[in-house]
Amino acid sequence: MTDRMPARERLLKAAAELFYSEGVGATGIDAITARAGVAKMSLYNNFSSKADLVNAYIQGRRTEWQAIYQERLKSAATPQERVLAIFDSYLDHAEAAYDWGFRGCGLLNAAAELPVGDPGRASVASQKEEVERLFRAYLGEMRPEAGTAIVETAEHLSFLLEGAMSRAGLDGHDGRLKTARRIAASILERF
Repeated sequence: MTDRMPARERLLKAAAELFYSEGVGATGIDAITARAGVAKMSLYNNFSSKADLVNAYIQGRRTEWQAIYQERLKSAATPQERVLAIFDSYLDHAEAAYDWGFRGCGLLNAAAELPVGDPGRASVASQKEEVERLFRAYLGEMRPEAGTAIVETAEHLSFLLEGAMSRAGLDGHDGRLKTARRIAASILERF
């Protein structure tokens, strides 16, 4: 990290790397400030607590994914291509995590360490619900008359995507995500 980067950005970058590779609970403030190259007081000048930093990390991961997804959408002309763009955006996000040692979905990993009722868990749940809403919208464009099949298929695609991401994290590579994308394409052909 460069000294020209503001302390807040350096802290967020260090926290993102450490939270993803080591886990939220296993990563202490001292490790974050050492990685960022800033004094501990800089952390508390920018974040009210570690929980505040964790929430900023989660929001940052959501923002990263949104940008990747929006980029993928630019070349998706049909509803089917837009569904697959979601799968592709997860693949792209996975590829970006290889430098840190791919461990699956950073959002789900963080949420698993947070207590029930934590705002970070709600933020992660919101992102997962957003993906399922997108699936429903695109499936509705494909077959507006499909009724409950839209909701059920969107849920199926959501489970397929998140399950593949979890298994990919255990495997340490994106093979399961690539398989899930092929399965999703097959589901869309039959929808």
